[in-house]
Amino acid sequence: MLTQFILLAEGLGALAPAFGAALTALAAAFGIGRIGSTAVEAIARQPEAAGDIRTNMIISAALIEGVSLFAVVVCLMTIG
Repeated sequence: MLTQFILLAEGLGALAPAFGAALTALAAAFGIGRIGSTAVEAIARQPEAAGDIRTNMIISAALIEGVSLFAVVVCLMTIG
């Protein structure tokens, strides 16, 4: 019984980094999609501020992308 539990724990431990990487990718996609949708709404309300809104949107999306890349790399490093 204990041996089966240890094997199950090792198997789940091997899957954890993959789930972490997948969750990170999904969260980043959700965040960037949310930024894009709110930016489009803001530009529709104030077309004269489109340049500033677009710049802030690109900077925010790049920061989210960078953080998610680091998270995925950390998850993949824990596999080995």
